[in-house]
Amino acid sequence: MNLKFLGEVYVTLLVIVDPPGMVPVFLALTGTMPPRQRMKAGTQAVLLALGVIVGFAVAGQTLLDYLHVQLPALQGAGGLLLVLVALQLLTGKADETEQQGGTTNVALVPIGTPLLAGPGAIVATMLFVRRADGLAEYAVIGLGILLVMLTVWLVLRFSGGIVKLLRPAGIEVLTRIAGLLLAAIAVQLIADAVDAFVELYTAAYSG
Repeated sequence: MNLKFLGEVYVTLLVIVDPPGMVPVFLALTGTMPPRQRMKAGTQAVLLALGVIVGFAVAGQTLLDYLHVQLPALQGAGGLLLVLVALQLLTGKADETEQQGGTTNVALVPIGTPLLAGPGAIVATMLFVRRADGLAEYAVIGLGILLVMLTVWLVLRFSGGIVKLLRPAGIEVLTRIAGLLLAAIAVQLIADAVDAFVELYTAAYSG
C-alpha cells in the first residue's frame, strides 16, 4: 500500500472538511435535539457525505460532462445553498424548521452536503482519482475517504458534551455566530466560483 499517497489523501480531505470547524455549525443546527437524535443526525450526515464523495469519485466527471456543468458552477451552487442556511441561522428560522420535524433535512442539508461533502472535497477527490494509477491507488483513495469520514463522525459524536456546557442561551449565541461564519464561507465559495469562471473564459478567449 502506498502510505505516502494515503497520507496525502487523508490530510488533504481532512483539512478541506475541517471537523473542528464543523462543530459550531453542527451544534447550532442540532443543539436543541435530544442526544440520541443529535447522534443520529451526525451519522446520517457522515453517511450522506461519504456517499456523495464516493459517487463523484467514481462518476463525477462523467456526470458533469453529461450535464454540461463545470466545477465552478457546482461551487457557486454550494455557496448559494449555504447563504440560505446562514440566513435561517441568523434570523432564527432554523429553530422553526427543526420544531416542524426537519431533523432529517438538517442532517442531510446543509451538514451532509455541502458542508461535509462540499465542492472542495469533491474536486480534491476527483483530482486524486485522475492521478491514481491502477486499482491499488483507487483502493488507497477509498480508504483515505473512509478514514476522513470516520474522523468526522468521531468529532461530531463527542461534540454533545459541549451542548451541556453551553446550555440554551449559549446555543442561541452559537447559532448566530455559526450563521455569520456560514455566510462568510458561502460568499467565499461564490467569489471563488466567479473567479474560476473568469479564468476559464479568459483562457478560452485568449487561446
